[in-house]
Amino acid sequence: MTPPDIQSLQDQLDAAEQDAQNLISGLDDELGAWRANENSWSVAECFDHLATGNRIYLSAMQEAALQARRQGRQRRSPAKPGLIGRWFVGYLEPPVKAPFKTKAPRSIRPRKGPALADAFDQFIESHHQMRSFLNSNADLDLARIRFVNPFIRGVRFSLATGLHVIPAHERRHLWQAWRVRKAAEENLGVKSAAARSKP
Repeated sequence: MTPPDIQSLQDQLDAAEQDAQNLISGLDDELGAWRANENSWSVAECFDHLATGNRIYLSAMQEAALQARRQGRQRRSPAKPGLIGRWFVGYLEPPVKAPFKTKAPRSIRPRKGPALADAFDQFIESHHQMRSFLNSNADLDLARIRFVNPFIRGVRFSLATGLHVIPAHERRHLWQAWRVRKAAEENLGVKSAAARSKP
Protein backbone atom coordinates (compact mmCIF):
# COMPACT_ATOMS: atom_id res chain seq x y z
CA MET A 1 0.00 0.00 0.00
CA THR A 2 1.31 3.45 -0.93
CA PRO A 3 2.06 5.61 2.15
CA PRO A 4 -0.19 8.71 2.38
CA ASP A 5 2.75 11.14 2.02
CA ILE A 6 3.91 9.44 -1.18
CA GLN A 7 0.34 9.32 -2.49
CA SER A 8 0.03 13.06 -1.81
CA LEU A 9 3.08 13.71 -3.99
CA GLN A 10 1.65 11.54 -6.76
CA ASP A 11 -1.65 13.41 -6.48
CA GLN A 12 0.19 16.70 -6.89
CA LEU A 13 1.77 15.41 -10.09
CA ASP A 14 -1.65 14.29 -11.34
CA ALA A 15 -3.10 17.74 -10.59
CA ALA A 16 -0.23 19.49 -12.40
CA GLU A 17 -0.71 17.24 -15.44
CA GLN A 18 -4.43 17.97 -15.52
CA ASP A 19 -3.77 21.70 -15.28
CA ALA A 20 -1.17 21.41 -18.06
CA GLN A 21 -3.62 19.49 -20.27
CA ASN A 22 -6.24 22.18 -19.74
CA LEU A 23 -3.63 24.84 -20.48
CA ILE A 24 -2.73 23.47 -23.91
CA SER A 25 -6.31 22.58 -24.87
CA GLY A 26 -7.06 24.49 -28.07
CA LEU A 27 -3.64 26.13 -28.03
CA ASP A 28 -2.00 26.31 -31.45
CA ASP A 29 1.69 26.79 -32.24
CA GLU A 30 1.33 30.56 -32.68
CA LEU A 31 -0.24 31.04 -29.26
CA GLY A 32 2.14 28.53 -27.69
CA ALA A 33 5.15 30.49 -28.97
CA TRP A 34 3.81 34.01 -28.20
CA ARG A 35 5.92 36.14 -25.85
CA ALA A 36 5.10 39.54 -24.40
CA ASN A 37 8.69 40.69 -25.09
CA GLU A 38 12.17 39.33 -25.73
CA ASN A 39 12.83 38.78 -22.03
CA SER A 40 9.60 36.92 -21.26
CA TRP A 41 8.73 33.27 -21.80
CA SER A 42 6.10 31.66 -23.99
CA VAL A 43 3.83 28.85 -22.82
CA ALA A 44 6.08 26.37 -24.65
CA GLU A 45 9.16 27.81 -22.95
CA CYS A 46 7.52 27.44 -19.53
CA PHE A 47 7.04 23.72 -20.24
CA ASP A 48 10.59 23.42 -21.54
CA HIS A 49 11.96 25.06 -18.39
CA LEU A 50 9.98 22.69 -16.15
CA ALA A 51 11.00 19.58 -18.07
CA THR A 52 14.69 20.48 -17.96
CA GLY A 53 14.58 21.50 -14.31
CA ASN A 54 12.80 18.31 -13.31
CA ARG A 55 15.36 16.12 -15.09
CA ILE A 56 18.36 17.85 -13.50
CA TYR A 57 16.79 17.87 -10.04
CA LEU A 58 15.84 14.20 -10.25
CA SER A 59 19.33 13.26 -11.40
CA ALA A 60 20.84 14.86 -8.29
CA MET A 61 18.23 13.19 -6.09
CA GLN A 62 18.75 9.79 -7.72
CA GLU A 63 22.46 9.85 -6.92
CA ALA A 64 21.71 10.50 -3.24
CA ALA A 65 19.01 7.80 -3.17
CA LEU A 66 21.34 5.18 -4.65
CA GLN A 67 24.00 5.92 -2.05
CA ALA A 68 21.43 5.80 0.76
CA ARG A 69 20.15 2.44 -0.46
CA ARG A 70 23.67 1.03 -0.37
CA GLN A 71 23.86 2.26 3.23
CA GLY A 72 20.53 0.63 4.12
CA ARG A 73 18.82 3.86 5.13
CA GLN A 74 15.24 2.63 5.28
CA ARG A 75 12.12 4.73 5.85
CA ARG A 76 11.64 5.94 9.42
CA SER A 77 9.16 8.80 8.98
CA PRO A 78 6.96 10.42 6.31
CA ALA A 79 8.59 12.28 3.40
CA LYS A 80 7.94 15.79 4.68
CA PRO A 81 10.24 18.83 4.49
CA GLY A 82 11.73 20.38 7.61
CA LEU A 83 11.27 24.01 8.64
CA ILE A 84 13.58 25.56 6.03
CA GLY A 85 12.36 23.17 3.37
CA ARG A 86 8.74 24.13 4.04
CA TRP A 87 9.67 27.80 3.78
CA PHE A 88 11.36 27.25 0.41
CA VAL A 89 8.45 25.23 -0.96
CA GLY A 90 6.08 27.99 0.15
CA TYR A 91 8.28 30.62 -1.51
CA LEU A 92 7.87 28.81 -4.84
CA GLU A 93 4.09 28.71 -4.71
CA PRO A 94 2.10 31.08 -6.92
CA PRO A 95 1.05 33.79 -7.22
CA VAL A 96 4.52 35.27 -7.72
CA LYS A 97 4.90 38.82 -6.46
CA ALA A 98 7.26 41.19 -8.29
CA PRO A 99 9.82 41.61 -5.45
CA PHE A 100 10.24 37.82 -5.29
CA LYS A 101 10.88 37.16 -8.98
CA THR A 102 14.26 35.59 -9.64
CA LYS A 103 16.13 34.63 -12.79
CA ALA A 104 16.29 30.95 -13.60
CA PRO A 105 19.79 29.44 -13.46
CA ARG A 106 21.41 29.27 -16.89
CA SER A 107 21.29 25.46 -16.90
CA ILE A 108 17.48 25.42 -16.87
CA ARG A 109 16.64 28.41 -19.01
CA PRO A 110 14.36 27.20 -21.79
CA ARG A 111 15.34 26.73 -25.38
CA LYS A 112 14.34 29.65 -27.57
CA GLY A 113 11.12 28.87 -29.38
CA PRO A 114 10.68 25.14 -28.71
CA ALA A 115 7.70 23.49 -30.38
CA LEU A 116 4.76 23.40 -27.99
CA ALA A 117 4.08 19.69 -28.55
CA ASP A 118 7.71 18.75 -27.94
CA ALA A 119 8.03 20.89 -24.80
CA PHE A 120 4.80 19.46 -23.41
CA ASP A 121 5.88 15.87 -24.17
CA GLN A 122 9.18 16.50 -22.39
CA PHE A 123 7.26 17.82 -19.39
CA ILE A 124 5.07 14.69 -19.28
CA GLU A 125 8.15 12.47 -19.65
CA SER A 126 9.71 14.18 -16.63
CA HIS A 127 6.60 13.19 -14.68
CA HIS A 128 7.08 9.56 -15.68
CA GLN A 129 10.61 9.82 -14.28
CA MET A 130 9.31 11.44 -11.11
CA ARG A 131 6.75 8.69 -10.55
CA SER A 132 9.41 6.05 -11.15
CA PHE A 133 11.60 7.72 -8.52
CA LEU A 134 8.72 7.79 -6.02
CA ASN A 135 7.80 4.17 -6.63
CA SER A 136 11.42 3.00 -6.39
CA ASN A 137 12.39 4.98 -3.31
CA ALA A 138 9.30 5.21 -1.10
CA ASP A 139 10.98 2.73 1.27
CA LEU A 140 13.95 5.04 1.93
CA ASP A 141 14.28 7.58 4.74
CA LEU A 142 13.48 10.47 2.40
CA ALA A 143 13.11 13.04 5.17
CA ARG A 144 16.71 12.53 6.34
CA ILE A 145 18.64 11.69 3.18
CA ARG A 146 20.20 14.86 1.76
CA PHE A 147 21.30 15.80 -1.74
CA VAL A 148 23.24 18.70 -3.17
CA ASN A 149 20.89 21.22 -4.74
CA PRO A 150 22.07 21.51 -8.37
CA PHE A 151 20.89 25.12 -8.68
CA ILE A 152 21.84 26.76 -5.38
CA ARG A 153 25.55 26.60 -4.60
CA GLY A 154 26.37 25.13 -1.19
CA VAL A 155 22.78 24.17 -0.32
CA ARG A 156 21.70 20.64 0.60
CA PHE A 157 18.06 19.62 0.85
CA SER A 158 16.43 16.46 2.09
CA LEU A 159 14.97 14.26 -0.64
CA ALA A 160 11.57 14.96 0.95
CA THR A 161 12.09 18.69 0.37
CA GLY A 162 13.20 18.07 -3.20
CA LEU A 163 10.10 15.97 -3.87
CA HIS A 164 7.89 18.83 -2.68
CA VAL A 165 9.90 21.50 -4.49
CA ILE A 166 9.19 19.95 -7.90
CA PRO A 167 5.36 20.22 -7.82
CA ALA A 168 5.49 23.65 -6.16
CA HIS A 169 7.85 24.86 -8.89
CA GLU A 170 5.49 23.42 -11.48
CA ARG A 171 2.50 25.24 -9.99
CA ARG A 172 4.52 28.48 -10.11
CA HIS A 173 5.24 28.18 -13.83
CA LEU A 174 1.86 26.77 -14.82
CA TRP A 175 0.37 29.85 -13.16
CA GLN A 176 2.79 31.94 -15.22
CA ALA A 177 1.91 30.03 -18.41
CA TRP A 178 -1.83 30.60 -17.91
CA ARG A 179 -1.18 34.33 -17.64
CA VAL A 180 0.93 34.19 -20.81
CA ARG A 181 -1.83 32.31 -22.66
CA LYS A 182 -4.43 34.86 -21.59
CA ALA A 183 -2.18 37.74 -22.70
CA ALA A 184 -1.46 36.01 -26.01
CA GLU A 185 -5.14 35.50 -26.74
CA GLU A 186 -5.94 39.10 -25.87
CA ASN A 187 -3.05 40.29 -28.04
CA LEU A 188 -4.08 38.13 -30.99
CA GLY A 189 -7.80 38.61 -30.49
CA VAL A 190 -8.56 34.96 -29.69
CA LYS A 191 -11.41 33.89 -27.42
CA SER A 192 -10.94 30.79 -25.29
CA ALA A 193 -13.19 29.19 -22.70
CA ALA A 194 -10.14 27.53 -21.13
CA ALA A 195 -8.32 30.82 -20.64
CA ARG A 196 -11.44 32.57 -19.30
CA SER A 197 -11.62 29.96 -16.54
CA LYS A 198 -8.21 31.02 -15.20
CA PRO A 199 -7.24 34.27 -13.45
